[in-house]
Amino acid sequence: MIYPDTYETKIGFDRIREYLTTNCLSSAGIRRVEAMKVSFTGDEVRQCLALTEEFQQILNSSEQFPSDNYNDPHSTLEKLRVEGSFPELEEVVALRGSLDTIRRIIGFFKNRKDSKYPGLTAMAGAVVYYPFVNEAIDRIIDKEGKVRDNASPALKVIRADLSAKSMAAVRKLHSVLRQAQADGIVDRDATVAVRNGRGVIPVSASNKRGIKGFVHDESATGKTVFIEPAEVVELNNEITELEHQEKREIVRILTALADNIRPYIDDLSDNFAFLAETDFIRAKALFGVRLQCIKAPVADTPHIRWINARHPLLTLSFARTTGREVVPLTVRIDSRDRILVISGPNAGGKSVCLKTVALVQYMLQCGMTVPVAEGTETGIFRKFFIDIGDEQSIENDLSTYSSHLINMKQMLRHADDKSLVMRDECGTGTEPVIGGAIAEAILAELNIRKSYGVITTHYTNLKHFATSQEGISNGAMAFDNQLMQPLFRLDQGKPGSSFAFEIAKKIGLPQEILNDAAARAGEGNVDFDRNLREIARDKRYWERKREAVRHHEKRLEELI
Repeated sequence: MIYPDTYETKIGFDRIREYLTTNCLSSAGIRRVEAMKVSFTGDEVRQCLALTEEFQQILNSSEQFPSDNYNDPHSTLEKLRVEGSFPELEEVVALRGSLDTIRRIIGFFKNRKDSKYPGLTAMAGAVVYYPFVNEAIDRIIDKEGKVRDNASPALKVIRADLSAKSMAAVRKLHSVLRQAQADGIVDRDATVAVRNGRGVIPVSASNKRGIKGFVHDESATGKTVFIEPAEVVELNNEITELEHQEKREIVRILTALADNIRPYIDDLSDNFAFLAETDFIRAKALFGVRLQCIKAPVADTPHIRWINARHPLLTLSFARTTGREVVPLTVRIDSRDRILVISGPNAGGKSVCLKTVALVQYMLQCGMTVPVAEGTETGIFRKFFIDIGDEQSIENDLSTYSSHLINMKQMLRHADDKSLVMRDECGTGTEPVIGGAIAEAILAELNIRKSYGVITTHYTNLKHFATSQEGISNGAMAFDNQLMQPLFRLDQGKPGSSFAFEIAKKIGLPQEILNDAAARAGEGNVDFDRNLREIARDKRYWERKREAVRHHEKRLEELI
């Protein structure tokens, strides 16, 4: 189950599809990307990941994999199912090119002495390839994509007659032109032209009666007319008739070809489905190579133990800007701590962290390798829920908070111990105390159901609740309170401060206003937020100390 219907748009997976379609070589591959769906079984996910990862190895190697003529002859094959139908010449050429690509792909895996790509080799080995079809096409089509003269005895005779008649017409036409030039009827620099498929001579309008024949055209100014001499009219008529005969014979040849390959259409359809699947896997692999994605181990049980996970879209965006890098996230959500409550300052990366978890997990279950580090472990979720952004609706008379409650109602109706629930800014949109209480009750119910999820919040009561409940853990987005800027790093195991007073002070809010606000907030809330800041400050201090100790110990060992 996936809720809501706009889930992919909310997490950004629609843009991932767009990137994949740009990597495809065929319209069939694009359709395969558009039809890609999330899988809820571990075996299917592992199989898809293995194929994608193997293709990434091919792309990273120096091996040349066939990447041309990924055509989509589906409509051609469907047309040829009808008795008496025939393909157009360009359709036959496309069909032959794709079949040749399929043959080379099969050969790429079949001729290997190693077992480097077992999944792709097995997929290619299941394809039933018929050389007869390619041979039948090669007998009538040359390398330039034209029908061979010897495609049939009748065509050979027709083309021989056509060539002879054409040469005779050309000789006769030039003879008339030379005589007209000698008589001064036509300019010395005039040459033979073609109008309406017929050979003609350009003559000035004043001399048009000097040459007997048919006027086929005239210049834009009307000063020149193009005349087909009477001496070549009969020859041109015979040529036209031969050209019609040629077309009819080519149609007969293509119809016979269709009759020959019609019994193999189902097998050919399977062949081109294999080609489309190869194109689809290649597109995913190209995306994986670009983001340095890996195939992480996938367990059937739902859990997330990611090391240095990167948001794919941010990574692509930052790659276009020098000096900007995505801060990786190390995330753990498992049977011990199923729900992660993330707090921290505004613009500190809470929503990005939530979207990273949602998007990367969705990519994984769509069979895509993911941008994480080695040592990562992943699991499978059966249901996906998300509530993020403003869903206020004028048409349905829904406020922002009402829309959030409707989303939570659906989550509570269907969430279970295999669900991944994403909720951004939990409890906001209404009176803070009541909103926080409702959010805490919903969080408690999700915990009772043993659901998994990521919740972002500023509410102190949710931070306290996460600390006191088994199955729920706090997480904080790191913030440098000296430089007053977010570090975009997730620290699990403790709640985070919103740094509201510090940010307000930096912006320039008067101190008396801040003092009044602190008094109104109450000593307990202010002290709690202050303690969180001090913990974060002390944690960074001791991290720097430990790093300095390690550096000095290493230096000391070198000196000794």
